[in-house]
Amino acid sequence: MPATPPPDAAALTADLVGAGSPWTSVTVLAATGSTNEDLSAAARRGAADGTILMTDNQTAGRGRLDRAWTTPPGVSVATSVLLRPVGVPVERWPWLSLMTGLGLVDGLRVATGLPVGLKWPNDVLVADRKLCGLLAERVETPTGPAVILGFGINVSMDRDELPVDTATSLRLEGAQVDKTALMSEVLRALAAAYSLWREAPDQLAVRYAERCVTIGRHVRVQLTDAEITGTAVGIDPAGGLRVETPEGVRTFSAGDVVHLRRVPDQIKDR
Repeated sequence: MPATPPPDAAALTADLVGAGSPWTSVTVLAATGSTNEDLSAAARRGAADGTILMTDNQTAGRGRLDRAWTTPPGVSVATSVLLRPVGVPVERWPWLSLMTGLGLVDGLRVATGLPVGLKWPNDVLVADRKLCGLLAERVETPTGPAVILGFGINVSMDRDELPVDTATSLRLEGAQVDKTALMSEVLRALAAAYSLWREAPDQLAVRYAERCVTIGRHVRVQLTDAEITGTAVGIDPAGGLRVETPEGVRTFSAGDVVHLRRVPDQIKDR
């Protein structure tokens, strides 16, 4: 698929930066290795709270567990935001990752009309295919700890350009979007989710659960030394996944989750 024009930094700045917004600047790079690494370095040099960095040509991206995330130029958007959440207890920081997933889902629903949902903890899905993922990283800086929230959205990839065969793109799901308009809606929704995280964490948890398609599903939780199968029944106050197993309800704060579907005499992945 031919690349589409990159996001417009000036238009995004005019739309997103201002009174009442957590965003303070928007920079769009023609290309870079990793927006997360670039912004982490900038944070350690004193970059401001609310700095946004994005590109539609990221050459060395990575996801959870240091997995590589690469795409052809011009067919996706990689974005990282810097937050310095002064005054919020560190015990609530694990929710930042889930909060980002909520913002992505809300923004994508508005921008595309697609029935987007969340697989715990923060994979964004359409019909069980991954549309985007994210990575939250704590960074120690001279003025205190900060967090980098990085996410990549598959915009206009063809099937043979997808990083894995279980992924999808907005174009493949029937949504033709302008990258500037898309990122404006996503970052506006992320700002709203961040406000809930800071001021109304209980409401954030309710909205996350409403959009989490893992709840109610039969799942397999893959840990480093075990696999646990059961039914996802909810999210605990710390953001962990509660799974009903034959031994009782267990809560997982980490692990790869696979959605399963039951068929006669066996369980198949979905």
